[in-house]
Amino acid sequence: MVESNDDAAEIRDELPSELNAAGYVGPYRFPDNSRRRIPGIIYLLIAAGCLLLWATHRDGVLVNNGFVLAAVLLIVAGTISITSGWRMTIDEKDALVLATRTVGFPVGHASAQLAWRGLRSRPTWRILCYSAEEPPRRRGFVLIDAIDGTVVSHFAEDNPEDWAPTLA
Repeated sequence: MVESNDDAAEIRDELPSELNAAGYVGPYRFPDNSRRRIPGIIYLLIAAGCLLLWATHRDGVLVNNGFVLAAVLLIVAGTISITSGWRMTIDEKDALVLATRTVGFPVGHASAQLAWRGLRSRPTWRILCYSAEEPPRRRGFVLIDAIDGTVVSHFAEDNPEDWAPTLA
């Protein structure tokens, strides 16, 4: 069966409005990592429901030991989700300021990316920055903890990239 153009136009995969930066006017605020706690609580509530059903109706046809297995898996997922729901106190602007102080040179172009590290997914800003000269002579990479602002790791070096062909 061949789909018409009208049917194909109706099927859309789009970002939630709070994550879609297109057309946004004003300072962009990165969503807080603590939102992970909401699904964690939902998982734990469903796990409690599975255990309650198993405890009260396990002699029935529809409720079996699979409810216990599902509850255990949901408890594990819920616990991980809740314990990895860190509240971020350092935003990308604060991280860029800390990175500028850390690399030891005036920063021109820079970019910030949020990543997660460790078993409990601790949010960490990855900052790539170039010196303010044109073309930049130095570059640096800084990892900053998004919870307490500590510099996890940093690296600065002379810029090995050859910018001459692009400037001509």
